[in-house]
Amino acid sequence: MKYHQNLTLAKWQKLSLIEQMANVGSEILRTISWRNKNRKYSRLAFERALELLNLTLADSKNKKRLKEIARAREMLADYFVFDNEYSSTEKFWQKYFLAFNWAARDNLSQ
Repeated sequence: MKYHQNLTLAKWQKLSLIEQMANVGSEILRTISWRNKNRKYSRLAFERALELLNLTLADSKNKKRLKEIARAREMLADYFVFDNEYSSTEKFWQKYFLAFNWAARDNLSQ
């Protein structure tokens, strides 16, 4: 299912990798926030995050970072859907994505 109806790969490609990952992070933070309150909302936020990660993986300017992006996607799926074999935590994901949010904010303010 496509959640971001007006978002095309061409529009997504106009964002820097930092901005793309900050947007993914916003959905992951929503996933975490809703996790214990409303499972459906949490799942939908996670699916939106995966959609954005897939667009990030499809963006040709990110080809040198494919390994990290793909590994993050794998670890997120492991944490939120599967058995958490990587032993990640909410705190880990919050710190990981907040770094992108800070960087994106700093880049936009310059």
